[in-house]
Amino acid sequence: MTDEATDQLLDHFVSVVRPVVPLVSVWAHGSLAGGDYQPGRSDLDLIAVLDRPCTALEERRLGEVHESLGSAIPLASKLHCSYPAAAELDDPARSHLTWAHEELMHRAVTPVTRRELHDFGLVLYGQPPAALLPPVTDAQVADFIISDMASFWRPSLDHPERWTRDIWVDLGLLTLARARVTLQDGKLITKAEAFDVLTEMGAPREVVDDIRQRRYGNRGRATEQWAARRAELTLTFLKPAIEQITTLPSQGHGPAH
Repeated sequence: MTDEATDQLLDHFVSVVRPVVPLVSVWAHGSLAGGDYQPGRSDLDLIAVLDRPCTALEERRLGEVHESLGSAIPLASKLHCSYPAAAELDDPARSHLTWAHEELMHRAVTPVTRRELHDFGLVLYGQPPAALLPPVTDAQVADFIISDMASFWRPSLDHPERWTRDIWVDLGLLTLARARVTLQDGKLITKAEAFDVLTEMGAPREVVDDIRQRRYGNRGRATEQWAARRAELTLTFLKPAIEQITTLPSQGHGPAH
Protein backbone atom coordinates (compact mmCIF):
# COMPACT_ATOMS: atom_id res chain seq x y z
CA MET A 1 0.00 0.00 0.00
CA THR A 2 3.02 2.31 0.01
CA ASP A 3 4.16 4.52 -2.85
CA GLU A 4 7.69 4.97 -4.15
CA ALA A 5 8.31 8.17 -2.17
CA THR A 6 7.29 6.48 1.08
CA ASP A 7 9.43 3.41 0.38
CA GLN A 8 12.43 5.64 -0.33
CA LEU A 9 11.87 7.60 2.88
CA LEU A 10 11.65 4.44 4.98
CA ASP A 11 14.80 2.99 3.44
CA HIS A 12 16.62 6.28 3.95
CA PHE A 13 15.39 6.53 7.53
CA VAL A 14 16.82 3.12 8.43
CA SER A 15 20.12 3.93 6.73
CA VAL A 16 20.61 7.22 8.62
CA VAL A 17 19.50 5.91 12.02
CA ARG A 18 21.69 2.78 12.01
CA PRO A 19 24.97 4.68 12.52
CA VAL A 20 23.48 6.78 15.34
CA VAL A 21 22.00 4.18 17.72
CA PRO A 22 22.49 0.44 18.43
CA LEU A 23 19.63 -0.62 16.18
CA VAL A 24 18.15 -4.13 16.49
CA SER A 25 14.90 -3.88 14.53
CA VAL A 26 12.56 -1.36 12.90
CA TRP A 27 8.85 -2.14 12.62
CA ALA A 28 5.87 -0.29 11.16
CA HIS A 29 2.38 -0.39 12.64
CA GLY A 30 -0.79 1.68 12.17
CA SER A 31 -2.12 2.41 8.69
CA LEU A 32 1.19 1.64 7.00
CA ALA A 33 1.19 -1.96 8.24
CA GLY A 34 -2.59 -2.44 8.30
CA GLY A 35 -3.18 -1.77 4.60
CA ASP A 36 -4.99 1.58 4.87
CA TYR A 37 -2.02 3.89 4.29
CA GLN A 38 -2.77 7.11 2.37
CA PRO A 39 0.46 8.71 1.08
CA GLY A 40 0.86 12.26 2.30
CA ARG A 41 -2.13 11.97 4.66
CA SER A 42 -1.44 9.03 6.98
CA ASP A 43 1.21 9.09 9.67
CA LEU A 44 4.21 6.79 9.37
CA ASP A 45 4.15 4.97 12.71
CA LEU A 46 7.40 3.18 13.50
CA ILE A 47 9.09 1.36 16.38
CA ALA A 48 12.91 1.18 16.40
CA VAL A 49 14.12 -1.37 18.94
CA LEU A 50 17.58 -0.71 20.36
CA ASP A 51 20.11 -3.01 21.99
CA ARG A 52 20.27 -0.63 24.97
CA PRO A 53 18.85 2.76 25.95
CA CYS A 54 20.20 5.85 24.17
CA THR A 55 22.95 7.90 25.73
CA ALA A 56 22.42 11.65 26.01
CA LEU A 57 24.65 12.18 22.97
CA GLU A 58 22.74 9.62 20.90
CA GLU A 59 19.45 11.17 21.92
CA ARG A 60 20.64 14.57 20.74
CA ARG A 61 21.90 13.12 17.46
CA LEU A 62 18.58 11.35 16.90
CA GLY A 63 16.77 14.66 17.25
CA GLU A 64 19.13 16.18 14.70
CA VAL A 65 18.53 13.28 12.29
CA HIS A 66 14.76 13.71 12.49
CA GLU A 67 14.98 17.48 12.09
CA SER A 68 17.23 17.05 9.07
CA LEU A 69 14.85 14.52 7.51
CA GLY A 70 11.90 16.83 8.06
CA SER A 71 13.71 19.74 6.42
CA ALA A 72 14.82 17.71 3.39
CA ILE A 73 11.79 15.46 2.83
CA PRO A 74 8.29 16.92 3.43
CA LEU A 75 6.81 13.46 3.93
CA ALA A 76 9.12 12.95 6.91
CA SER A 77 7.00 15.36 8.97
CA LYS A 78 4.49 12.47 9.18
CA LEU A 79 7.10 10.05 10.55
CA HIS A 80 6.77 9.13 14.23
CA CYS A 81 9.12 6.66 15.89
CA SER A 82 9.57 5.24 19.39
CA TYR A 83 12.99 3.95 20.49
CA PRO A 84 12.55 1.30 23.21
CA ALA A 85 15.45 -0.85 24.35
CA ALA A 86 14.74 -4.55 23.83
CA ALA A 87 15.09 -5.26 27.56
CA GLU A 88 12.47 -2.59 28.35
CA LEU A 89 9.67 -4.02 26.21
CA ASP A 90 8.21 -6.16 28.99
CA ASP A 91 6.12 -3.33 30.50
CA PRO A 92 3.39 -1.80 28.27
CA ALA A 93 3.09 1.17 30.62
CA ARG A 94 6.77 2.11 30.40
CA SER A 95 7.58 5.29 28.46
CA HIS A 96 10.25 5.31 25.76
CA LEU A 97 12.10 7.98 23.84
CA THR A 98 9.88 8.97 20.91
CA TRP A 99 10.02 11.38 18.00
CA ALA A 100 6.48 12.61 17.26
CA HIS A 101 4.92 15.84 16.04
CA GLU A 102 8.39 17.09 15.19
CA GLU A 103 9.87 16.86 18.69
CA LEU A 104 11.41 14.37 21.11
CA MET A 105 9.22 13.16 23.97
CA HIS A 106 8.62 10.03 26.01
CA ARG A 107 5.57 7.80 25.60
CA ALA A 108 4.57 4.16 25.91
CA VAL A 109 4.25 1.48 23.26
CA THR A 110 0.61 0.78 24.10
CA PRO A 111 -1.12 -2.61 24.22
CA VAL A 112 -3.02 -1.71 21.02
CA THR A 113 0.23 -0.92 19.21
CA ARG A 114 1.71 -4.17 20.53
CA ARG A 115 -1.27 -6.13 19.23
CA GLU A 116 -0.94 -4.45 15.84
CA LEU A 117 2.73 -5.39 15.71
CA HIS A 118 2.01 -9.02 16.55
CA ASP A 119 -0.94 -9.28 14.15
CA PHE A 120 0.37 -7.44 11.10
CA GLY A 121 3.52 -5.49 11.93
CA LEU A 122 5.74 -4.70 8.96
CA VAL A 123 9.44 -5.49 9.40
CA LEU A 124 11.65 -2.79 7.87
CA TYR A 125 14.89 -3.98 9.46
CA GLY A 126 16.08 -6.76 11.74
CA GLN A 127 14.06 -9.31 13.68
CA PRO A 128 10.22 -9.60 13.62
CA PRO A 129 8.04 -8.45 16.54
CA ALA A 130 7.39 -12.03 17.73
CA ALA A 131 11.11 -12.45 18.43
CA LEU A 132 11.40 -9.45 20.76
CA LEU A 133 8.00 -8.21 21.85
CA PRO A 134 6.25 -10.01 24.74
CA PRO A 135 2.71 -11.25 24.04
CA VAL A 136 -0.20 -8.94 24.86
CA THR A 137 -3.42 -10.40 26.23
CA ASP A 138 -6.97 -9.54 25.22
CA ALA A 139 -7.54 -8.24 28.75
CA GLN A 140 -4.57 -5.86 28.49
CA VAL A 141 -5.87 -4.49 25.18
CA ALA A 142 -9.42 -4.07 26.52
CA ASP A 143 -8.27 -2.43 29.77
CA PHE A 144 -6.14 0.04 27.82
CA ILE A 145 -8.98 0.96 25.44
CA ILE A 146 -11.47 1.54 28.24
CA SER A 147 -8.93 3.58 30.22
CA ASP A 148 -8.09 5.68 27.14
CA MET A 149 -11.77 6.38 26.50
CA ALA A 150 -12.43 7.25 30.14
CA SER A 151 -9.30 9.25 30.95
CA PHE A 152 -8.60 11.00 27.62
CA TRP A 153 -11.55 11.07 25.25
CA ARG A 154 -14.37 11.57 27.75
CA PRO A 155 -12.71 14.60 29.45
CA SER A 156 -11.93 16.07 26.00
CA LEU A 157 -15.66 16.45 25.41
CA ASP A 158 -15.62 19.24 28.01
CA HIS A 159 -13.52 21.35 25.59
CA PRO A 160 -15.89 22.05 22.68
CA GLU A 161 -13.39 24.41 21.02
CA ARG A 162 -11.17 21.42 20.18
CA TRP A 163 -13.93 19.81 18.14
CA THR A 164 -13.96 22.54 15.50
CA ARG A 165 -10.64 21.10 14.30
CA ASP A 166 -10.47 18.34 11.69
CA ILE A 167 -8.02 16.16 13.61
CA TRP A 168 -10.20 15.92 16.72
CA VAL A 169 -13.31 14.99 14.73
CA ASP A 170 -11.45 12.46 12.61
CA LEU A 171 -9.57 10.73 15.42
CA GLY A 172 -12.41 10.93 17.92
CA LEU A 173 -14.96 9.18 15.74
CA LEU A 174 -12.63 6.66 14.11
CA THR A 175 -11.02 5.74 17.44
CA LEU A 176 -14.46 5.20 18.97
CA ALA A 177 -15.58 2.85 16.19
CA ARG A 178 -12.37 0.83 16.28
CA ALA A 179 -12.48 0.61 20.07
CA ARG A 180 -16.04 -0.69 20.01
CA VAL A 181 -15.18 -3.52 17.61
CA THR A 182 -12.08 -4.54 19.58
CA LEU A 183 -14.00 -4.61 22.87
CA GLN A 184 -16.87 -6.59 21.40
CA ASP A 185 -15.04 -8.99 19.07
CA GLY A 186 -11.42 -8.91 20.18
CA LYS A 187 -10.16 -7.88 16.73
CA LEU A 188 -8.48 -4.80 15.30
CA ILE A 189 -9.96 -2.99 12.31
CA THR A 190 -8.58 -0.33 9.98
CA LYS A 191 -9.79 3.24 9.75
CA ALA A 192 -11.39 2.35 6.42
CA GLU A 193 -13.44 -0.39 8.09
CA ALA A 194 -14.40 2.00 10.90
CA PHE A 195 -16.63 4.05 8.59
CA ASP A 196 -19.21 1.27 8.27
CA VAL A 197 -19.12 0.78 12.04
CA LEU A 198 -19.82 4.49 12.59
CA THR A 199 -22.83 4.25 10.30
CA GLU A 200 -24.12 1.23 12.24
CA MET A 201 -23.65 3.16 15.48
CA GLY A 202 -25.79 6.01 14.19
CA ALA A 203 -23.07 8.62 13.76
CA PRO A 204 -24.16 11.75 11.86
CA ARG A 205 -23.95 10.85 8.18
CA GLU A 206 -22.73 14.24 7.05
CA VAL A 207 -19.88 14.13 9.57
CA VAL A 208 -18.88 10.61 8.54
CA ASP A 209 -18.95 11.66 4.87
CA ASP A 210 -16.83 14.70 5.74
CA ILE A 211 -14.16 12.51 7.36
CA ARG A 212 -14.20 10.05 4.46
CA GLN A 213 -13.75 12.83 1.90
CA ARG A 214 -10.87 14.32 3.84
CA ARG A 215 -9.14 10.95 4.14
CA TYR A 216 -9.80 9.56 0.67
CA GLY A 217 -11.05 12.47 -1.45
CA ASN A 218 -10.15 16.09 -2.07
CA ARG A 219 -12.28 18.05 0.36
CA GLY A 220 -10.72 21.37 1.31
CA ARG A 221 -10.68 23.23 4.59
CA ALA A 222 -13.98 23.40 6.47
CA THR A 223 -15.78 26.74 6.59
CA GLU A 224 -16.22 28.32 10.01
CA GLN A 225 -19.97 27.69 9.85
CA TRP A 226 -19.61 24.02 8.96
CA ALA A 227 -16.84 23.49 11.54
CA ALA A 228 -19.16 24.81 14.26
CA ARG A 229 -22.10 22.68 13.14
CA ARG A 230 -19.87 19.63 12.72
CA ALA A 231 -18.55 20.09 16.26
CA GLU A 232 -22.08 20.22 17.65
CA LEU A 233 -23.14 17.10 15.76
CA THR A 234 -19.99 15.25 16.78
CA LEU A 235 -20.28 16.08 20.48
CA THR A 236 -23.97 15.19 20.56
CA PHE A 237 -23.11 11.76 19.18
CA LEU A 238 -19.90 11.14 21.10
CA LYS A 239 -21.07 11.94 24.63
CA PRO A 240 -23.50 9.01 25.03
CA ALA A 241 -21.41 6.74 22.77
CA ILE A 242 -18.27 7.13 24.86
CA GLU A 243 -20.25 6.76 28.07
CA GLN A 244 -21.67 3.51 26.74
CA ILE A 245 -18.35 2.11 25.52
CA THR A 246 -16.64 2.64 28.87
CA THR A 247 -19.23 0.35 30.47
CA LEU A 248 -19.15 -2.35 27.76
CA PRO A 249 -18.17 -5.82 28.95
CA SER A 250 -15.05 -6.74 26.96
CA GLN A 251 -15.67 -10.02 25.19
CA GLY A 252 -12.15 -10.66 23.86
CA HIS A 253 -13.33 -13.30 21.40
CA GLY A 254 -10.16 -12.93 19.32
CA PRO A 255 -7.30 -15.32 19.82
CA ALA A 256 -5.03 -14.66 22.78
CA HIS A 257 -1.58 -13.26 21.95
